[in-house]
Amino acid sequence: MSSITGITENSPHILVLGMGGTIAGLAFNPEDSPLQYEAGQVGVEELVGHIQSAVPEGVKLVSYQLANINSRNLTDAHLTALGTAVREALLDAVVKGVVITHGTDTIEETGLFLQATCGKLAQTQAKRVILTGAMLPSNAPGADGPSNLLDALRWASTAIDNCPGGIYAVMDGRGCMAMDLAKRHATALNAPLQNSPSSSVGLINPSWLSGVKAVQAAWNEDLPIPQENEWPWVEILTSHAGARAETVAQWLKSDVRGLVVAGSGLGGLHDAWVEPLDKAMAQGIALVRTTRTGAGRILPNIPEADASGCRAASALTAPRARIALQLALNAAKQANLAGKPLTWQDFFARIADLPEIR
Repeated sequence: MSSITGITENSPHILVLGMGGTIAGLAFNPEDSPLQYEAGQVGVEELVGHIQSAVPEGVKLVSYQLANINSRNLTDAHLTALGTAVREALLDAVVKGVVITHGTDTIEETGLFLQATCGKLAQTQAKRVILTGAMLPSNAPGADGPSNLLDALRWASTAIDNCPGGIYAVMDGRGCMAMDLAKRHATALNAPLQNSPSSSVGLINPSWLSGVKAVQAAWNEDLPIPQENEWPWVEILTSHAGARAETVAQWLKSDVRGLVVAGSGLGGLHDAWVEPLDKAMAQGIALVRTTRTGAGRILPNIPEADASGCRAASALTAPRARIALQLALNAAKQANLAGKPLTWQDFFARIADLPEIR
């Protein structure tokens, strides 16, 4: 029996967790203006009800509403609640898989978070956790939410021999590892995984599957989920023409614990930021350097040598690097309290240095 409040189902089932988003949105005038809508208006139970008749025979569904928000308003507390619920479900013998309906605006952050905190558990329990969402609200003509939800349910319930347990995402007929999600288009139906290594959900690509297994083999231990009041404060700054030192200097007077700097090109930073960033690192503020381009691997000491308090983000985009840094800072704190002399860089490397699926 799941300990998630309100669930008392004792027979095998797929658990559908609702977080809101466009998939649960309603357009004010769906025929003429489908993109003018309010997210998080339809409950997950209703979303499941719409596709119930098309669910594969023998697949029992149980739904639970964790949140019903516009995902741009995702908070640390939402992630803590979601991660805790997923862990509980993975440890529950009657839950055979988990599907999460989520807004696409921040699904990138949630994908990385779930991989880093629940990825190993999903592997060892041989269960799949599938994130999905929609680019059109639920009442728009040709709404993509129902088909995405059905694909996610089919993948969550298919034989484990076809694809190992883990944290995945499904959109527009394709699936990817959730940590590879990256919404890079404002309206395309496949926007969240448009540029991600992916496979058809109907016929899994052997090459992609080989890459998944390589990533999972390198993922040895899940990081702790921060409690609601334990999330370190980390901000993202973007280097740009005309950047001013004051942009960085103002953070030196705050309680910020880390900065992710999205540099230009190979992750290069405006010269005006060098001195204040050095001061930030001297104060113990963690610094991660990535690229504002949204793609490409950022390597250490390129284009210039990194300071000792700075870590290149590898293939992590700025939103993912921010979540990774928050989790790394929290994990280092917990390790130090337990007498283990590990640094945030040690934990960040576990996430950033995983093999890349090509």
